[in-house]
Amino acid sequence: MDTPLYRKKRDIKQTSEPRGGEPVSHRVHDFVVQKHHASHLHYDFRLEVGGVLKSWAVPKGPPRTYTDKHLAIMVEDHPYEYRNFEGAIPKGQYGAGTVEIWDRGTYYAEDATDSADSDRRILAGLRKGVISVELKGMKLKGKYSLVRFRGQKQWLFLKSKKKS
Repeated sequence: MDTPLYRKKRDIKQTSEPRGGEPVSHRVHDFVVQKHHASHLHYDFRLEVGGVLKSWAVPKGPPRTYTDKHLAIMVEDHPYEYRNFEGAIPKGQYGAGTVEIWDRGTYYAEDATDSADSDRRILAGLRKGVISVELKGMKLKGKYSLVRFRGQKQWLFLKSKKKS
């Protein structure tokens, strides 16, 4: 799976952002949350699915308690290599500003039996508008959900009360 919209929005000669390569698949899936000081401070939540990073901009950051309901706006897929990106995107470029890794770890789709099943469940959840995952990060731990509520781009990001 390629990330053509990601590439279209960027002048790779002007930024140190990853160019992206061939999709990869792993037994364990990665997630990353990047703090992005762009025109407005926000956090980018990214889940590895099918060798790319499905991505949401989260203006208030990830939910920390089950009472938090944070807006998450789905953005273009990013290349898998972006999970390690930290640095400055130059002024005049799409997303200009500083990007730093705020949290990272592994995840799996709720009730998934293996990596391929996790991918299937996440892709089905994207179509249906409900994604449930368990995050095992440095800061984010436990069950979280993304629930689409308007069109294709606006989602709610929630922490579940369910015990892991």
